[in-house]
Amino acid sequence: MPRILTMTFMAILAVPGLAWAQAAATAGSGDLAKALAVLAAGLGFGLAAGLCGIGQGRAAGQAVDAMARQPGAIARIQTAMLLGLAFIESLVLFVFVIAVILLFVKS
Repeated sequence: MPRILTMTFMAILAVPGLAWAQAAATAGSGDLAKALAVLAAGLGFGLAAGLCGIGQGRAAGQAVDAMARQPGAIARIQTAMLLGLAFIESLVLFVFVIAVILLFVKS
């Protein structure tokens, strides 16, 4: 049974690849490259923004929990949290810049 599922899965993945290869050979490859660049930019930015949002939520939640446990260390915890949130947000901005570059360079 696992062999049948594996072969079926491989066939499902291989057939569209052949169709994409034929479409690229017959049509201009610039259109395909532009479409894939838009797809990559959209997926990359959406994935980065979503995961960074999760990371920021967890960081802020853990910082609030730590502040509640040790009120005397609020200033140090808050500083570390803000620095961490800035680094997390910078990842989203880097992905945004790369997405914009992908969209406009392939034009």
